[in-house]
Amino acid sequence: MKKITIRETVLFYDTDCGGVVSNIAYLRFVEKARAALFSELGMDLLSMTETGLFPVVIRTEIDYRTPARLGHEITVTACLAAVDKVRATCDFTLTITGSDGTTKTIAGARQIVALVQMPEGRPKRLPAEWFIFTG
Repeated sequence: MKKITIRETVLFYDTDCGGVVSNIAYLRFVEKARAALFSELGMDLLSMTETGLFPVVIRTEIDYRTPARLGHEITVTACLAAVDKVRATCDFTLTITGSDGTTKTIAGARQIVALVQMPEGRPKRLPAEWFIFTG
């Protein structure tokens, strides 16, 4: 299974007036993790620009479990969970580590992604080598 981990510190612009992380910030954390995962799969930002082949999100689900707050360091783990001919499923786990050292899951997310050739906007088959990453 292809998996990556990134870390993000919650800053002021990630929160509401009560210091709680807003839902759009969770989506940004997931997007950054997905970009890192696809880079590991050979689709870094520069190569996408050169080839015109882009991963396009066609569905996102986020389940919020407990709020993160200003100053928390969030760990986002992303993995390529499933692959079929034209779609890939990416799963995400967002956690924080408490002052006592325990890890708490604050959210889980899933995205369905298709590869699209631009500028035509045509879907493309996923690379055959991606199928080995989901075993």
